[in-house]
Amino acid sequence: MTFFETLTNGMIENWQYWLVSIVLIVAAVIDGIQLRVPNWLTFPMIISGWVFSAMAYGMAGEGWMTGLGWSLAGTAVGLALLLPAYAIGGMGAGDVKLMAGIGAWVHCWITFYAFCLSAIIGAVIALIMVWRAGKMRKHTDQFKFIVNEILTVRNPEALATIAADRKSSMMLLPYGIPIAIGTIVYFAATGLLI
Repeated sequence: MTFFETLTNGMIENWQYWLVSIVLIVAAVIDGIQLRVPNWLTFPMIISGWVFSAMAYGMAGEGWMTGLGWSLAGTAVGLALLLPAYAIGGMGAGDVKLMAGIGAWVHCWITFYAFCLSAIIGAVIALIMVWRAGKMRKHTDQFKFIVNEILTVRNPEALATIAADRKSSMMLLPYGIPIAIGTIVYFAATGLLI
């Protein structure tokens, strides 16, 4: 079988991973331009993931409630992974909902592993951005200060207020980009796209 035939078969058999990948690419482009991931993209992604899972499990004879349950669990995992960063002002709500949408479609473990890879990629991109701007010292000191705040303040509302005040002095990373790269690379590396 040629590469093209393998790819075509993979796209047909694993269409849901391709669909999630396309949505992630759209989200990354929008986030890169507007520094936000819009609700018109994230909410339909979440809801359609619930519907897909319920239908897929129902048609496979495992029961639509089982599929919906796994999808809801994946959504919860996606939310739980990024909600702490959002609660203290370090992440946008759209990024959190995007991860929840991934969870709705691919459930718990794939969401968790995709998040791990996305976090590594996000850290590398952030370091490159800071290094290229020539502000490594400033942002290293700021990072230490933020970690100290988290360890001493321990109040999410107070931390969010502090983060909002500091936001104008920081370089912002459109986190939809590392989420997209990490998730798609995970899909590809584990053979979910072919």
